[in-house]
Amino acid sequence: MLMKSDTPPQDATDEGTPVSVKIRERLALARKRFHANDNIAQFIQPGELEKLLDEVEVKMQGVLDSLVIDTAGDHNTNNTARRVAKMYLNEVFKGRYVAPPTITEFPNAEHLNELMIVGPITVRSACSHHFCPVIGRIWIGVLPNEHTNVIGLSKYARLAEWVMGRPQIQEEAVVQLADLIMEKTQPDGLAIVMEASHYCMAWRGVKDMDSKMINSVMRGVFLKDSTLRREFLALIPQKG
Repeated sequence: MLMKSDTPPQDATDEGTPVSVKIRERLALARKRFHANDNIAQFIQPGELEKLLDEVEVKMQGVLDSLVIDTAGDHNTNNTARRVAKMYLNEVFKGRYVAPPTITEFPNAEHLNELMIVGPITVRSACSHHFCPVIGRIWIGVLPNEHTNVIGLSKYARLAEWVMGRPQIQEEAVVQLADLIMEKTQPDGLAIVMEASHYCMAWRGVKDMDSKMINSVMRGVFLKDSTLRREFLALIPQKG
């Protein structure tokens, strides 16, 4: 007579479970979404990113096999699966898997309250639809108040790089960056303009190499004060 085993069912802590499954289960348990442009660093445990890299390499090799590419005999693609996995996890999509950059904040001791503009900051991302490059520039306008935290100019570029280092659509990326800067600095107003070329339109599809997308986000006094908004837009160097 067969007896029911007292051994508990295997779960995502087992050695044989793919690390991506373990991370997904943590996200599900916390009821957190993991869209392409979300950061999931807090759900990745030490050492797991290296295991995730190995997992992505194996699955990327499957893609190359399905594309009927002889990676064993072709010296050009022999290690492509590993290179692509490293590119996604450690470079172009790094903003999904690492914690936000450390930002040193200083009090506004001199009570600065004049418009400050940072840019153009070169940004690189990839569209969520085709994983094609999105490359462009960002201008950031900040109107501080006496309670605003002052951060170094280079830190705006670091924050932009962290947000853009994920599969994005431009409209959402600019909003995410605006939310982050508002949280970090608490200014009276924030304005961001982004201009970018989208290779999902230049490299494929209509193959238009010259089109660019420009969009903006205005927060605080930039929404209410049309004069301030015009001043910011007028001070941005000619785009194009």
